[in-house]
Amino acid sequence: MPQPFQYRRVLLKLSGEALMGDGSGGLDAAIVTRIANDVLEVRQLGVELCIVIGGGNIFRGVAGAAAGMERATADHMGMLATVINALALQNALEIAGQETRVMSAIPMTTVCEPYIRRRAVRHMEKGRVVVFAAGTGNPFFTTDTAAALRAAEMRVDGLFKGTQVDGVYNADPLKDSGAERFESLTYMEVISRNLKVMDAAAILLARENSIPIVVFSIHHTGAFAGVTQGKGTFTIIREEN
Repeated sequence: MPQPFQYRRVLLKLSGEALMGDGSGGLDAAIVTRIANDVLEVRQLGVELCIVIGGGNIFRGVAGAAAGMERATADHMGMLATVINALALQNALEIAGQETRVMSAIPMTTVCEPYIRRRAVRHMEKGRVVVFAAGTGNPFFTTDTAAALRAAEMRVDGLFKGTQVDGVYNADPLKDSGAERFESLTYMEVISRNLKVMDAAAILLARENSIPIVVFSIHHTGAFAGVTQGKGTFTIIREEN
């Protein structure tokens, strides 16, 4: 009989902006709770799940560097912002009844576990959601690249990027009513067309490890569970065949 879902283990990439709702920054508790419920729905399908979260709702390292800060310092501040978001999401998930572990690439054992690959895998095998914080732990790398790296390390079947829109478009659909959505793309098409999905390092890392990238809207309730089963509206990025 067919499986009730297409993916056994997935990584969800969330931007920090996804957690702030209509505000200009910070966390919207209602949004965090809704995303936690969407994650719980996927876990109830039997999918093993890990998450990489950004920190742009609190601090963006690139913006800090543009304002005159030393880039490495600014990036480390951005990494700390992701830990705040990870703890907020952990709290919402555990209130919903889902056991969760936050693992940080920058050790801070008072508030979360240090990132250890084998331990992260074991957590997922035990049914826990693992939230990876602090990016790669290194400046000059985005959380998109961290997501591709963790996806490869965790040997996931798909990297799911929850965005503001329901896929990859040839223009910004929030600004251009004529923008067209792609059903599927290859990794190299994303790079050659300069489509703003993930940075080139993340795309190439996913390509090297044959990890499909699924882009969908995180703002549609139930969409995450749907796309893990191949349903709903999304764009899939993978090799041609």
